[in-house]
Amino acid sequence: MAPARYQDEHLTFDFASGAAHCDSQPMVLTRKEQELLAMLLGNQGEIVPRQVLLSRVWGYHLECRTRTLDVHIRRLRKKLGALGDIYIETIFGVGYRFQRYREPRYGPSFGPALATA
Repeated sequence: MAPARYQDEHLTFDFASGAAHCDSQPMVLTRKEQELLAMLLGNQGEIVPRQVLLSRVWGYHLECRTRTLDVHIRRLRKKLGALGDIYIETIFGVGYRFQRYREPRYGPSFGPALATA
């Protein structure tokens, strides 16, 4: 059974209503942006091929050449702000992958101390 909601430290998404919040601020998404985000979230961590996204979100046939997907990904990233490129990864020539947000980890030999060494 698919989850009814996605939630991490910054992003929440309700699959039933399509409502999304980033850093507690409501995101105004078009219907296609909602569908695209839902598709990526539903397959988080996995690469979703371009043709699968075009087929399932827009109903396009396999041989369709369009920049629609790229434009929608760009708009979705912009609405996610500084986290857009962290959440949505481009796999060149293949498709896109949604990655759950993870806080950067700094050990004793990483982080600011490295810059002063």
